[in-house]
This record gives sequence, structure tokens and C-alpha cells, in this order.
Amino acid sequence: MKSIDEDIKNAQFQRVYLLYGGEEYLKQQYKQKLVTALTSPGDNLNYTRFEGKNIDIKELISLADTMPFLAGHRVLLIEDSGFFKKSCDELAEYLPNLPDSTCMIFVESEMEKRYKMYKAVAKCGRAIEFGAQDEQLLERWILARLKRDNKKITRSVLRLFLTKAGTDMGTIDRELEKLLCYTLEKEVIEAEDVETICTEQITNQIFEVVNAIGRRDQKRALELYHHLLELKEQPLRILYFTNRQFQILLHLKSMQSAHLDYGLMASKAGIPKFAVRRNLEQAESFSKDELKRALAEGVELETNIKTGRMDGQIAVELMLMRYGNRKTTD
Repeated sequence: MKSIDEDIKNAQFQRVYLLYGGEEYLKQQYKQKLVTALTSPGDNLNYTRFEGKNIDIKELISLADTMPFLAGHRVLLIEDSGFFKKSCDELAEYLPNLPDSTCMIFVESEMEKRYKMYKAVAKCGRAIEFGAQDEQLLERWILARLKRDNKKITRSVLRLFLTKAGTDMGTIDRELEKLLCYTLEKEVIEAEDVETICTEQITNQIFEVVNAIGRRDQKRALELYHHLLELKEQPLRILYFTNRQFQILLHLKSMQSAHLDYGLMASKAGIPKFAVRRNLEQAESFSKDELKRALAEGVELETNIKTGRMDGQIAVELMLMRYGNRKTTD
């Protein structure tokens, strides 16, 4: 990210940028930074946006070869093209020949580094991953936002806020905005303010579902599941996050056996460092074999739902009933 900031500051741009990864907020922020720096407002002659998996590569190359009209750059923004999840040799072979006056900006949700497209961008431009941010960065970012609005917060309340909001920066941004509006007349944000205004995100609620499964509390697991359905969460999405939680627990359980430190465990599991301890505590309710079985069954159910072989809501209920009532035999 610093490299993009430097390019903008020095007005020395690469011919191609690739922004990818799961941290959508930062990805969109840096996309907009580049577009703003490279284009003039309302310039539809030199700025073209493409989106989706049906982009005509020949049209894209033809436009890239066209000189800009009364501007420094021709800018092509390509979003969620799927070019980095499949073989796309024609475009990959073209990128090194991209004119200096053209800048391509790819913003992608799906990525495979083994294909030529990623390697071509990495060689002739910048490929930048926007992943989950660590605890320290999130805390600094939140504190800077609060300072700008003349607000104060204790570290314990800040931790409570992160527990409620999760680690997605887009969600944090929205929850902060709500919190700031709610505490408009107050200088210090208190725990009661956070509890009142911040909704628990699906990942935290899934954590509680898995907690109930670990306690063999079938009734509570189903209550939490139906609450998520009332919040308009889709069964397939709930199943995805449940599988993800089982995967995290299995990963942490294996790393704990290898005596890795919390920082490394957090990095490898894709969770913030402060969440490692509570996930390890949850993992104690399951054996490795049980986690493997639950994960395998969850993946199979995902496939059955996507292919129409099972109704999504019923499939997830069956899984919760089975594991919420299962006696540990491992």
C-alpha cells in the first residue's frame, strides 16, 4: 500500500496495478486513490471501466493501445474479471507491451498466483494483496478516527468494540460512524455505548453457534441459527462461516500441538492475535477427528446445496442437530 502512496505522491505510475485480497474496504480505498490521481473528473474519453467475467480481451487490448486524448494517461479499470482464476495467455502476453501512456487497474476478488496473469503483473507492475489487518493497525486506525472527532476511549472499551465489530475494515467504518453519531454529546466513549449501538457481526454469532455445538447444546445452536435467518442471513452463507470456524479451530489445535506462538498462529489461521486465546478455548471442546468430520460434512453439504440436491435451511439444521447432540467418542 505504501508503494501506491509513493507512486501517487511522485506522480510516477506503473503501467498496471493488481489489487486483490479479502480486505474490501482498503481495496476500494486504494482503487479510488489511483483513479482520482490518474484521471480528471468527468473525463469519459480517457477513462473506461470494465466489470464481470465476460470482458472482450481484444476490445480491452485495442482500447489500451489507443493514445489518450489531451490527457496524460488512458486509464482502464477492470473489476472482478476472473482473468486471474484461469489461463488468460493472450492478455498476459500483451501486458509487457502496454504503452507507457496507458494504466490498467485490476481489482479482483479471486486470485491464483500460478497463472500467467499474476506473474505478468508482478513483473511489469504492482500486485498488491489487501488482507486482514492485524490488531495493532486496526487499533491505531480506530484511535486516529476517534481523535479526529475529539473522542476518547479506553483500551478495554476499544477491545470490546473490536469484538463486536469484527476485523473487516468496512464493517468497522460503518459501526464507528454509528457510534460517533450516538455519542455526539460525549467526550469519552463507554462500554455501554458500544453495547447499545454496535451489532454483533455474523462471525461472532457463528462463534456462539459453534460454542453451543461444543457444549452439545442442540437447542441453543438452533436458536442462534434461526436468529441469523431472521436477520436475513442466507443458509449457505451461515454454513460457509460455520465451516470456516471449524477450519480455524482445527488449524489452531494442530499449531498448538507444535507449540507455536500466538502471533504466528494468528497469521496462519487468518485471525487477529487477540482472538487466538478464545478460539483455542473453544477448540478444547472438540477432538481433532471430530473437527475433521464436521468440516468434511460441512463441505459436502455446501456442495449439495449449491447443486440443488438439498434445501439450504434444512441442510444446516440437520448438521447443527447432529453435532449439537453428538457425544464425544474420540
